[in-house]
Amino acid sequence: MVIVKDVSTLKKERLKLKGSIGFVPTMGALHEGHISLIKRAKEENDFVIVSIFVNPTQFLEGEDLDKYPRKDEADIAICKRAGVDILFMPTIESIYNKDELLISAPKIRGYILEGAKRPGHFDGVLQIVMKLFNITNPTNAYFGKKDAQQLALITQMVKDYFLDITIKPCEIVRDSRGLALSSRNVYLNEVEYKKALSLSSSLKLAANLISKGERDSSKVVSKMRDILKKDVTKLDYIAIVDREFNYIEKIDIGESIILVAAFIGKTRLIDNMWV
Repeated sequence: MVIVKDVSTLKKERLKLKGSIGFVPTMGALHEGHISLIKRAKEENDFVIVSIFVNPTQFLEGEDLDKYPRKDEADIAICKRAGVDILFMPTIESIYNKDELLISAPKIRGYILEGAKRPGHFDGVLQIVMKLFNITNPTNAYFGKKDAQQLALITQMVKDYFLDITIKPCEIVRDSRGLALSSRNVYLNEVEYKKALSLSSSLKLAANLISKGERDSSKVVSKMRDILKKDVTKLDYIAIVDREFNYIEKIDIGESIILVAAFIGKTRLIDNMWV
């Protein structure tokens, strides 16, 4: 595995790879969810590039940029074991300059749900992903479904900017008790962890209701809220949307997503279920 920390070297190493390229962009603190993305990229491509970069432009003022988990040595070891070909770990200075061209998230889908709670967040996400795509020039890029709105917007960016990249959505990975894996889970103490399980419990309830024939979005949301209100410090939203992120009154099997975002103590977590 080659470890690269600047753009020019990455491009030189990239030129040596003759074949399909799978790209997995991350912010580090790698867990089994990230490893599942890398494994799939290995299975479907000749070579794999992973990036680790805690991107400052997607953090809002007062968020956890400074304390975001950083585990470089462990991450390097994980990538080596997983068979990554190039690990890209750039500095902020090598990625950004003082007078940047900007990419803006779409005015509707970029400013609902996560975009409403974190205005400007998706501008930063799309900015860094576009840069990383241009640097790595991948055949396929792998993103987890847990960040469903992010996945939708990146897919739209690839389409709108005519990028020759295939976006590969990957299933959510959960721990043995159902909590969706996230680098931010390390913030949770034992009591908070147990309360955080209410997110996946609320989605399981929704699945059960739907399996019994319930299709009314408002009724499903109401039942989910009953579970969540017992444990969460603050409920940001429960939403049911179609795959284009339009709010829907009736759940359409195979075309819907149920999303939840909540604070457990000071930790903000998101989860979802693709129906």
